Amino acid sequence: MKYAAKKILMLLITMVIVSFLAFAAFELISGSAADTMLGTDGTPEQIAALEEKLGLNRPFFVRYFEWLGGFFTGDLGVSFRYRQPVAELLAPKILVTLCLSTLSFLLILCFSIPVGLLSARDSSGVKDGIWNGIIQLMMAVPPFFTGVLLTWVFSIVLHFYNHGQFPGLQNDFWGSVSYLIYPAVAIAVPRIAMTMRMFRSRIQNEMRSGYVPTAFSRGNDRKQVLRRHVLKNSLVPVVTFLAQTMAEILAASVVVEQVFAIPGLGRMLVSSIGDRDFPVVQALVVIIAFWVVLSGTLADIINQRIDPRLRLGGGAK
Repeated sequence: MKYAAKKILMLLITMVIVSFLAFAAFELISGSAADTMLGTDGTPEQIAALEEKLGLNRPFFVRYFEWLGGFFTGDLGVSFRYRQPVAELLAPKILVTLCLSTLSFLLILCFSIPVGLLSARDSSGVKDGIWNGIIQLMMAVPPFFTGVLLTWVFSIVLHFYNHGQFPGLQNDFWGSVSYLIYPAVAIAVPRIAMTMRMFRSRIQNEMRSGYVPTAFSRGNDRKQVLRRHVLKNSLVPVVTFLAQTMAEILAASVVVEQVFAIPGLGRMLVSSIGDRDFPVVQALVVIIAFWVVLSGTLADIINQRIDPRLRLGGGAK
């Protein structure tokens, strides 16, 4: 419990630092928010009046702590472009990206762990070369290319779905999930290969460890040694890698959402940066950073539960 509490405290401290940097970064950009909203036609008097209306003429730290407090109440400011609350604007897009990321991660888990275990068990010369070739091929294909290929095959040729006609989770949940399967596959393919390579490498290394002959001498067969001893010791670095993968999924969705015309956080981030919609970009930076830091924190806590050595080390501190 102490270890988990420390990690959660570090998460909160990190998020406060990230929020401060995100807020301060846009203060350093030339021109105020009023300049952006009024455009080139705004007069100095109009800019000054709008800055006073928006509270932009108040001290920096007053505005920062007010903005930070808004995160705990759901008030993320008002979008310059859309003239509506940022929270209302982002809520449906967060759900879409979260659904896409969850599907991608489930695909990675469902394929990489069992197939990685299977490939590690079949590690003879020819089979090992075939597995390495498959993994290298999967890793070499970028998500956007896989997305284009899937769109051509399953939308244009086979007509399994209508490209660019995402129904929306609120309107048709299962129809939206079926649409998201294709971008989820595009995101997952190279990460399945990466996880497989790490997992099978860890298993093969563990099989050469000194405790394995001892386990065999006690009457265990290969499957029992793998399940009872090798698998558990191999999972710690894989869990850490999967946490990094969770963060990378969000980065990959920025591109893949463009390919499949999905109205998620990725498309919103790209358009908001182009429109200099600072309140939206600030909120997205904090949300994405929270996702990344939370992934690492969960990985540390899970690893501490898997590996007794980490548990003892965490309790000793």
